[in-house]
Amino acid sequence: MQRIIKKVKDFNELVMFEHSIFSLPFIFIGMIVAADGWFGYWLLMMGVLAALSARNFAMGLNRYADRDVDAQNPRTENRPNVDGRLNAPTIMLFVLVNALVFIAVAYMINPLALQLSIPILFILGGYSYFKRFSSLAHIVLGVSLGLAPIAGVVAVSATIPAWSVILSLGVIFWVAGFDLLYSLQDMEFDKQNNLHSIPSKFGAEATLFISAIFHVLTVIFWALFVWVAGLGSFAFLAVVASAVMLGYEHYLVRKDFTQIDRVFFTVNGYLGIAFLVLIILDKVL
Repeated sequence: MQRIIKKVKDFNELVMFEHSIFSLPFIFIGMIVAADGWFGYWLLMMGVLAALSARNFAMGLNRYADRDVDAQNPRTENRPNVDGRLNAPTIMLFVLVNALVFIAVAYMINPLALQLSIPILFILGGYSYFKRFSSLAHIVLGVSLGLAPIAGVVAVSATIPAWSVILSLGVIFWVAGFDLLYSLQDMEFDKQNNLHSIPSKFGAEATLFISAIFHVLTVIFWALFVWVAGLGSFAFLAVVASAVMLGYEHYLVRKDFTQIDRVFFTVNGYLGIAFLVLIILDKVL
C-alpha cells in the first residue's frame, strides 16, 4: 500500500494535479453560461474528468519530452522524470492512458466533443516540442488552456458561440502572459541551451512589457465576453477583479523576481476561482 501511495505522490509531483485550477474554472464558466445556470451532475463529472485527463496528458508528455532539458536545469533536476523515480516507459504509459480517458469522456458527452478530441490532443501535445524551435511556445500554451471554455460550451450545447471564442481569447492571453513571467526564471538557462523563449530572445524588460500587453488584451476580451454573452453586474465585477489581480501580479514580479512562483501559482489560481464564483453569483442573483 505504501508503495502505491508513493507512486501516486511521484505522479502528482510529475504533473502537479492541483494546478488544474487554471483550466477548471473556465471550463465551468463556459458550461454555466451555455446552460444559463446549472448544467447537471453528469456534465460536472464529465467536465472534471475531461480537464484532468487532458492536463495529465499534456503535462506528462511535456515531462517525457523534457527529460534531457530538465536534467540540466538546477530548478528541475529533482523532478521524477529526471531522478529515476518514473522512467520513460512509465511516463509514456501514463500519457497514453490519459489520452484514451479523454477520448472516452468526449465520446460519452456528444459527437462534436468526440470529433474535436483528437485535434485538441494534438494541440496540447504540440507545446511540449514547440519551444525547441519557436519563441511562440508561450502562445501555444495559452491556446492549450484557452480551449477549456470552448470545450465546456461544446459539452453543454454542442455548439461554439461567438462569446465562447471571445472568452477563450482572454484565457489565451492570460495564460501566455503569466507564462512569460514564469519563464523569466529560466532566461539564462534557455540562452545557454538554445531553447526558444521570449525572455531568452528579447530580455527581461521586453518580456515584462509583452506580458503586460497580453494581460491588457485579457481584460479587454473578458469584458467583451461579458457584453456579448449578455451577462450582468457580477460578471463585469469579475472582469474588474481580474484586472486588479493581474496588475498586482505585475507589481509583485517587477518588485522582486523571487515572487514569480507566488505570482504564478497563487494569484492566478485565485483569479480563476474568483471569476467562476462571480459568474455563478451573476446567474443566481
